[in-house]
Amino acid sequence: MPRERPFLTDPALEGTRGSGAVPDALFDLAVNRAAAALRGLRPARPDSALAAWHARTRFARRVPLDAVQAALATQPPASGTPDGEWHWAGGPAGSWRPGRAPFP
Repeated sequence: MPRERPFLTDPALEGTRGSGAVPDALFDLAVNRAAAALRGLRPARPDSALAAWHARTRFARRVPLDAVQAALATQPPASGTPDGEWHWAGGPAGSWRPGRAPFP
């Protein structure tokens, strides 16, 4: 049995760039949901799992994959807050904030 969950579509390069301006709330949602997906899946290859998640998640495809990856690369360790949670807020120019995201 494969260790990683299979996805219906393979990531396509043209689908990783997004299109047009991204509202701050959508960017925040994409980063927070991507972080939750990686935390839940605990994949052996996070980059390929993130690309697969991005390819199959309709709203996330509006946000460039490299921007989501850049935000995730700066995520602080869970031990940095009393409840062990961080969320992204502020759109592309935002940052990680302690606690749960106000919107799932």
